[in-house]
Amino acid sequence: MESFVTRHYLLASDFDQTLSFNDSGLVLSSLLGVTDYGERVTGLARTNLVQQGGELAYLIRHDPDFRGVRHEHLIETGKRVRLKSDIPALVQFLGQGLAGLKFSFYVISAAPREIVVSALEGIVAPDHIYGTELEFDAASGEVQAIRRVPAGYGKVAVLEELERRLAVPADRVIYVGDGSSDVHVMLHVNNHDGFTIAVSDNRQLARIARSTVLSDNAFSIMVPVLDQILDWRTGEIRALLEHNGLTLHTWEKAARTDHVQIDALAPRAALGE
Repeated sequence: MESFVTRHYLLASDFDQTLSFNDSGLVLSSLLGVTDYGERVTGLARTNLVQQGGELAYLIRHDPDFRGVRHEHLIETGKRVRLKSDIPALVQFLGQGLAGLKFSFYVISAAPREIVVSALEGIVAPDHIYGTELEFDAASGEVQAIRRVPAGYGKVAVLEELERRLAVPADRVIYVGDGSSDVHVMLHVNNHDGFTIAVSDNRQLARIARSTVLSDNAFSIMVPVLDQILDWRTGEIRALLEHNGLTLHTWEKAARTDHVQIDALAPRAALGE
């Protein structure tokens, strides 16, 4: 019989526009001087040649303007990605867990792994990050092969691998994403009684996700987790945020969508001021 202290949740998150404000492909394109990245992605989508989310990997391998991409370009791209607020606070909180609860946090992205690891350096351990795996030519340094792309069903495969390795039941999986490339994995999680959170107003995803939370703060994903999975009251959620140096400034509830504003706590004035 499972003891009270071993309730274990796997929380997996997409990266681009879920933990960040930028798309990695746009940032890399800017670095390379490529100005029509969006049009190239749209063209690939029309051909159905690659799974949604895997467009950047395809361009890096096959597009002449991206063929010169090297390891150092990906590292620099990660440094230029603008992250959402308070990811360190979120990761620290999940690592500490709560009484009777344990969370394992992983990032699953179709972006090149080097970009995500660079962007989240010092925040998320590299072995908790899954991204597109590239092989580089030893002589030229250019990408010579693609080993794995966690896009579409590829994200499902990674999630199932983590479930087995961590021995987490499928109904204790939480997945967070923002776009069409997350549809397959969200359907998979929903079908196994897990919990899905959309962090954008993408209509297709909003119809699938169990909850939608719109915020510039990464910690906001804990609001529907605490509210809908753990049945916490608003006062308890507010107190937990304050314990983690944050304040729940606004929380507007609509049908299946929460608009949340979380800010850092203002420093207390010194005595005598």
